[in-house]
Amino acid sequence: MASTGGVPLAGQARGGTPRAALAELLAGNRRFVSGQPVHGHDVSAAAATASGDQQPYAVVLGCIDSRVPLEAIFDQTFGAICVIRTGGHVLDQAVLGSIEYVVEVLGVPLVMVLGHERCGAVRATVDALRADRRPPGTLAHLVDRIAPAVVEAGVDDPQVVPVAVRRHVARTVTELRNHPRLAPPVAAGRVAVAGALYDLATGEVALLDPPQR
Repeated sequence: MASTGGVPLAGQARGGTPRAALAELLAGNRRFVSGQPVHGHDVSAAAATASGDQQPYAVVLGCIDSRVPLEAIFDQTFGAICVIRTGGHVLDQAVLGSIEYVVEVLGVPLVMVLGHERCGAVRATVDALRADRRPPGTLAHLVDRIAPAVVEAGVDDPQVVPVAVRRHVARTVTELRNHPRLAPPVAAGRVAVAGALYDLATGEVALLDPPQR
């Protein structure tokens, strides 16, 4: 993967390894945490990637929480990463299809699942299970997908939310690694799926479930 001083160059990532892609993401987060980001959302950066095909080096699946802007916390410029955001980083057919596309068509070697502290979707699931009341509308889909992690963490445990957040990340990572379209490239070492947690207070990303290779 091409880089300058550890800074990823958008449009030059095809053929990169999962290990290099993960290193680039975490290096960007270190720049963000240290207050020394190098990428801004400047129109000139957008124009520079407008011609030719996109060549991102990673796809990050995160939560819709407004406090977790993924390009910013990884200090990434236009064209560097694909971003997918759902409540509680819940998987559905559209999300899975999008990940399949970036892996199979764009050649992205890294899929990162990023949870975060004090996740509202996890909190809502805990509340729903404690009240034994399924929420109305499509919100119930989020609760249904997050509920197994909450049950594993212990619905009535005082620390259920932070524990369930981590368990939900791990479960999502496992589901992606075992997905029929992703399992073969993961087993071959061409693609890695990693799980991580974002700290709202410090801005730091910590790996929870690193790639198996």
